[in-house]
Amino acid sequence: MKIYTKTGDTGETSLFDGTRVSKTHPRVAAYGEVDELQASIGMARAAGLPDDLDTMCVTMQRELFAVGAQLADPRHRIADRVEKAHVHEAHIAQLERWIDVLDTELPPLRHFILSGGGPAGAALHLARAICRRAERAVLLLGPDAVDPVIPIYLNRVSDLLFTMARAANHRRGVTETQW
Repeated sequence: MKIYTKTGDTGETSLFDGTRVSKTHPRVAAYGEVDELQASIGMARAAGLPDDLDTMCVTMQRELFAVGAQLADPRHRIADRVEKAHVHEAHIAQLERWIDVLDTELPPLRHFILSGGGPAGAALHLARAICRRAERAVLLLGPDAVDPVIPIYLNRVSDLLFTMARAANHRRGVTETQW
């Protein structure tokens, strides 16, 4: 299979159901933002994360591929055939458990903090900001256009990325900069 198909040369792409739409279509923009989020998490991993945080990131990257597949499927058919292409409430619960575990090792947050720190922590903060943009793009599609679990999942991913950034910096002895 060649990496180039030339089918997008005119500015259109295909959704999962075969529908051709403009690459500027809001649905394409939404799954593009999710793809950027997934890639930014890869950058955070490349910055050097502790094993537990890296494992969390790999899981999120896989789940974000599922979110992208769901967003590319306006008729919601892929989840019926491909289980790994669907996020569920159980995925959200796992993210919440990870946040709770990481939070136990962090000092209480009493002020807003500026993004930054070490390379891994800063990369996780950037991924969090990209996640918020992806969440907004998904919400712009409207409540009937996507599985209602997706915006909740993205909201929780951003919470986890923030907590992970704090944990990565804390473990490196990097002091948070208060706003």
